[in-house]
This record gives sequence, C-alpha cells and structure tokens, in this order.
Amino acid sequence: MNSTRPRLLAGALALSLTLAACSGGGGSDDDASTAAGGGGAISVGVTDPAQIIPGRQTVAYDFSMAVWSSLTWADDAGELTMLAAESVESDDATTWTITLEDGWTFHDGAPVTAQDYVDSWNAVAYGPNAFENTGQLANIVGYADLNPAEGEPTTTEMSGLTVVDDLTFTVELTGPDGQFPLQLSQGQTAMYPMPASAADDFEAYNRHPVGNGPFALTDDYVENEPLVVERYEDYQGPAPSVDRISFVPYADTTTAYTDVQAGNLDVVGVPASRLQQAPADFGDRLYSFEAPGISYLGLPLWDERYSDIRVRQAISMAIDRETIDEVIYGGTFTPATALTPAVEAGTPEGICGELCEYDPDAAKALLDEAGGFDGTIDIYYPGGIGLDELYTAIANQLRQNLGVESVATPSTDWAEFYETRLNGDVDGPFFSRWGALYPSQQNTLRAFYVEDGGCANCIPYYEPEVAELIATADAQVDAADAADAYAAVQERIMEDFPAPPLFFETYSYVTSERVADLPTSAVGNPTYAAVTLAEGA
Repeated sequence: MNSTRPRLLAGALALSLTLAACSGGGGSDDDASTAAGGGGAISVGVTDPAQIIPGRQTVAYDFSMAVWSSLTWADDAGELTMLAAESVESDDATTWTITLEDGWTFHDGAPVTAQDYVDSWNAVAYGPNAFENTGQLANIVGYADLNPAEGEPTTTEMSGLTVVDDLTFTVELTGPDGQFPLQLSQGQTAMYPMPASAADDFEAYNRHPVGNGPFALTDDYVENEPLVVERYEDYQGPAPSVDRISFVPYADTTTAYTDVQAGNLDVVGVPASRLQQAPADFGDRLYSFEAPGISYLGLPLWDERYSDIRVRQAISMAIDRETIDEVIYGGTFTPATALTPAVEAGTPEGICGELCEYDPDAAKALLDEAGGFDGTIDIYYPGGIGLDELYTAIANQLRQNLGVESVATPSTDWAEFYETRLNGDVDGPFFSRWGALYPSQQNTLRAFYVEDGGCANCIPYYEPEVAELIATADAQVDAADAADAYAAVQERIMEDFPAPPLFFETYSYVTSERVADLPTSAVGNPTYAAVTLAEGA
C-alpha cells in the first residue's frame, strides 16, 4: 500500500515572521523542467460540484487546485513555500505585507494584480453575496462591516485590505495570527484571485471561471457533465506533468470505483464501503495518505434530548471505533483520541480519555443516570458517497448498547443533506467531518467551534470562551507555545463534550494502470498537476 504521512509544521512562523519565495509550490526548477516533458490526460471521479467559484465551492477542491494557484503552498512534508506570492512578511503577525510574483496572468491573459486579490476577497466577504467560504476571511479587519448582525452592510470593502502597488497589498488582521501564511496555501479557496470581469456576473463566472492556475477550463460548466481542463501554456508556476484533466461527476462513488477497476476512469477516492477490499482489488495502486481530516458524530444540540452532557458522553462510549475501523475501513483510520487530527502538530492525543473509549456498560449507566432517552436516535447522513455501512454500524451499536431504538437514514445526495442540515431540519445525530484546508489545529478548531469558521454543517457549538481561547492560541508565534495554547482550547471544549469525535482520517485513492504515481500535499488531496503516467499511457 502506498502511503504518505505529512510532517506538519506546528506554526507557520516556526520559520520566522518572513517567508520569501522558495520552490514555487512543491517542486524545484529541475522538477518543473522534468514535468514540462510530460503530457497525456487523466480522468478523475468527483461529486458534481454545483458551485465552482472558489469562494463558493464546497466539494470542488480538486478542480479549484487545478484552475487556480494559491499564494503559498504546503507540500506533503508540511513545508511551506511561496507559489503566486514572492513573499509574505510581518513584524507583528497582525499586519502582513504580501508581494506577488511578477508575470502571472489569468487564463484570459489579464495580469494578476494586488487589486484583483483585494477585490476578490472583498467579494467573498460581502454578506449579501452569500459565498459559502466567506468565513475563511473572517479575521481580516472590516470583515464584520460586510457582515453586520442586523441590516445590510454599508460598505463593500474591508478596511483591513490596502493596495500598495500593482504587486503589493497589506492585510491587517483583527489580532496577531502566527498561522496566517499557512492560511494562504492551497486549501483556502476563498483566497484565490478572480479577474475583474468576474464581478460583472458571478453566475456567468460560475459557468466558466477564469483562474491563474496550471489548467484552464475548456467549456462551460454543465451540471452532471465532465469538467475538462487543459494546460495553460503561460502558467508561471511549476509546469504540470499532464496536459488535460477530466473531472467526471458520479452520483455514487462505488460506481466510480468500479470504473477505475475497468480502466474507464483513472483516479477516485475510495468509498468507505470498498476500503476493506481495495488492497486486494488494486494492490500498490491503492494510495493512502494520512491526512488532516477528522470525523465526528454531530449532535443536534438544539434538541433538549441531547442537552445533558451524560447523554452525549454515553453515545460516544457506546461506539466501538476500533471494530468499525477494522471492519469498514480496513484498519486505515485511527480511532480519535482528541478533537483535532493527529497529524496536525501539537494535537494532544489522548485528551478525550475514557470518553472516546468503548465501554458499553459505562455508557448505559451514564444514560440511565441522565434519565434515559425519549424516542428514537435518528442518524442522518449524505447518501451516495459510501457511508452506509458506517452509520448503520453506529446505529446498531447505539441500539444494542444503550437500549434505545436507533436508525440510520441517508439523504438522496450531498446537496439534499447539506440543505437539510443548514435548514436545521435534522432531529438526530448527523454526518459531521472536516478536512483541514491548511495543516494546523487552528483550521480544525475554527471550523468546528467558531461560528462562520468554515464548517456550517458541523457541530452547532459556539461558546464565546472557546473562541477567545482559540484567538489566544492563534496569537502565538512560537510553535511550542501554540501547541500548549491549542491544547488548552481542547481541554475547555471537553468540559462540555458537545459531540463525539470518531476517527482521525486517512484519504485513500485508487488508480488505473495508466497512473504510475499519485502525489499528495499537506491537505491530503492528490496533486493532479504532478501525476506521473505509466510509460505508454
């Protein structure tokens, strides 16, 4: 089994308060010249995205990373280098100066300027635009003015963004943030630039976005049709190793898995229902990347039946994570022992203690002590992405160990689940997970525990004291101090135990025989621009 374990930095400023241009996105000049000699095409199975504007997309990360390039890049060893930026500098970790590499252009030939970044970030942050990824910009001064608690905003620009010249702009944050350079890396798509023309009609831009990355979209996006991108010849970053990528939408990832087996598709993420058999089906064409992803069993804290902490603790202790991992995930996942993934530096593994350990007797005793449970534990999860066995197993264990009726019900697809969850029309536990967009505890903790932190469908637990502790941790420049401060955040959350963490995730992919090597990055997704094709493919 191929495996990559990223070695993640505890804080971006472990290097210093200045990051200057280095390898340009994970590859040396030699790597780039070698890649330039590549060619060919690959096809990748994906979920139909609906939204492909970087500030709006929620499941189109692979497409986004092909069509856009980020300011910085975190490679598969967790090392941070510059990509579209020449440097990211600060004296106090609060006000940052970003200088762009000269010569970069959008796919329509327009130069990429500092004004484009500022205008793009303002558009994503502007509340009435309702961009899903707006929360990624929440710590910029002036963001709250674009998202007032009541009424319409009176401005369209964040005061914390200032254009200095064509290639330079400054970013003032609401407080010191040692993780900011990492936030500029590939996973935070809200920070990708859009050309000035995008603001004329965002609906039109969503049909045919123009980016600054290694590949350009060939035709308009049509729902449930492949998104085809081709090499952009004037790209200023490391040259891609393939000429063409087709992102092929599937309603069911098990169908895509079968298509890879048949050679009709080149790459797909392995659905949970196939992880047991994937080693036998694919051998060394199975790639398992230990990644900054973590799953929880979300709980409807708005429902009084889940308001007693003992109920929440009982549900957690009634789940046999180790058996589920072996039977469903083939041992590739790790039962969670903390509130952030183990690969995020400084994660206090073991902090969950006995509450994350399987103890059905103690679980039943806790539930009885809380007065039992009224009704059925209805678990709701997105259908069509291979999660049926997982949630059926959890429902069975809760029924057997707590003596409470429990059922697992899938949605029709991801879109239905997302809408139902955001509308609050869920009356039981639900799918809740986060794959960090940059390799730091900060991203996972913000996503789950800060309102508008990134994961709207995750746990509805937003305590002011927790947000304050996260801000204190964010302000740490020293890596060891940051680790201690984020551990304090987790200790505070454990006092309320809002929902059970389930697994530290591994991202697994299978490939056709046409693919000789599938590289990854610090966020666990394949780097499709650097795929190596088999000889003759």
